[in-house]
Amino acid sequence: MDKDAQEHKKFLEVQLKWCRKQDSILEEIDIRLQKMKRIAEYTRDHELTSKEVDKLNDKLNDLKIEIHSLEEQLHSIVH
Repeated sequence: MDKDAQEHKKFLEVQLKWCRKQDSILEEIDIRLQKMKRIAEYTRDHELTSKEVDKLNDKLNDLKIEIHSLEEQLHSIVH
């Protein structure tokens, strides 16, 4: 393999690694969004006490913070 081909291969390997990392972060975001959806559907389908609503809101806020953190990681990865 000549030098240009080796450099191109290395470039593609770096791009593949970057894509895999991005995909992993997006999967983590999706997991948290699915949890948020389940909480919202549960809340819609059940009559909850104020205390239960507060607890679920706290969980939603925690998930929102986690998603925000993951989004920052997503944008901080430079290829």
